[in-house]
Amino acid sequence: MNEKLDEKRLVTKTIYEGKIIRVKEDLVELPNGKETTREVVQHPGAVGMLAVQDGQIFLVRQYRYALQQETLEIPAGKIDRGEDPEICAIRELREEIGYTGKMKYMGTFHTSPGFADEIIHLYQADELQWSPLSSDEDEFLGVIKVPLAEAVDMVMNNELKDAKTVLAILWANRLFAIPAGAEYLEK
Repeated sequence: MNEKLDEKRLVTKTIYEGKIIRVKEDLVELPNGKETTREVVQHPGAVGMLAVQDGQIFLVRQYRYALQQETLEIPAGKIDRGEDPEICAIRELREEIGYTGKMKYMGTFHTSPGFADEIIHLYQADELQWSPLSSDEDEFLGVIKVPLAEAVDMVMNNELKDAKTVLAILWANRLFAIPAGAEYLEK
């Protein structure tokens, strides 16, 4: 099973360029020599922060137009082109919940590798201190705090559906070995 699976790009063209994303259409050669097209959404990447304070995590309530509904998510934001992910995480945490804190890298994941190159970097933020920045002018947020164990239950009951939020909560639950329904103990 040492068969090569990579695809060779033959031609690329931009078919859309927006404020946040770019869409490319590539003609590629498949491993079997045949050609096909691939559409790729290019995104500069994002960060998500699991902000922990007094045994609880912060969740942000916001309306997501693409879904036509409100969601509950961990604080997060888009990385500016060329920006260091941790610097972005510090800025976004201040903008979204008004705190700064000590950042601990949790991991990175691909949001939808079948058609997008977006990568999200996850951080745990603790030792929080009040230090607000103004939110973006097109961003309207509500902030709540819930115990991590309750957030895990919300994930398992399908009440939280945002991928970065689910992943950050489950990673934290595994890192802290918290059984569902138990109280969160900071390490």
